Parts: sequence; C-alpha cells; structure tokens
Amino acid sequence: MDTARLMDALRTSGLRVTQGRLAVLRVLGAQPHVDAETVYRAVLPALPGTSIQNIHNVLGDLTAAGLLRRIEPAHSPALYERRVGDNHHHVVCTSCGAVADVDCVVGHAPCLHPSDAGGFVVDTAEVTFWGLCPSCQERAATAPSHAE
Repeated sequence: MDTARLMDALRTSGLRVTQGRLAVLRVLGAQPHVDAETVYRAVLPALPGTSIQNIHNVLGDLTAAGLLRRIEPAHSPALYERRVGDNHHHVVCTSCGAVADVDCVVGHAPCLHPSDAGGFVVDTAEVTFWGLCPSCQERAATAPSHAE
C-alpha cells in the first residue's frame, strides 16, 4: 500500500498521521505476523530516536483503531498483522513458530458457536491450528534418525 493510502487509512480511522505510524504500517505490510521487537528493529534505521515503548504504543493505537490485528499464539509474544476485517484464522508451526493465515471455511464470523456461551453474544471465534510447516517437515524427513 502506498503512502497516500496509508495516510488516508490513518485519517479515516481517526488517527493523526505520524512517521512512526506510517513506518509500522509499512513494516507490517511487508512482514505479517511479527512481534513488537521485530517491528522496532525494522523501523529503527528510519526513526533512530524511537523506543521500543513507542512502538508498543503505536501498535496499540493501530490495533485499537482497527488497522492492525493482534494475535497471541501460545508460547509466543503478541504478533501483529495488517489483515483485518475478515474471518481468517492462523496455523502455527510447533517447531519453528512460523505463522500463516488460514481462510475460514464458513467465511462469516463467528465460524464456530459454543454449545453454551454463558449469556455472551459471540461475534468472533479465533482458531489456531498447530502443526509442522513445510520447511520443518523437510528437515525432519532428511534428519538422520537417532535409532541408526
């Protein structure tokens, strides 16, 4: 997404356009499913005066405005992505931690309904699938067996 569109998205969401917000959106456009530390390292050359706390603040603002989605796979720091407003899920590699998007089979939210929601009105269901990514499958298939 070009800068003009990013600026428009920020303004439409009620946020001021800042270099920090633009830089974070650019990073997440190029690298989905990354944590705050990765975003910080990526924006540091362009914004040498920024801090990790500033990045956390920007990520929080962008998430609250609906421009980012925060996911929290078990045993991982929070990850952020720009794919928002649809009903997709994630698959996480149990070996290397790689994350990929999985489109919902049903297509509409929520795609699952609990048998008893305890009085809650459910509007979203987050599903995380776990398994081995293709790279880890390949490594496992070519690794020498310990039984040999």
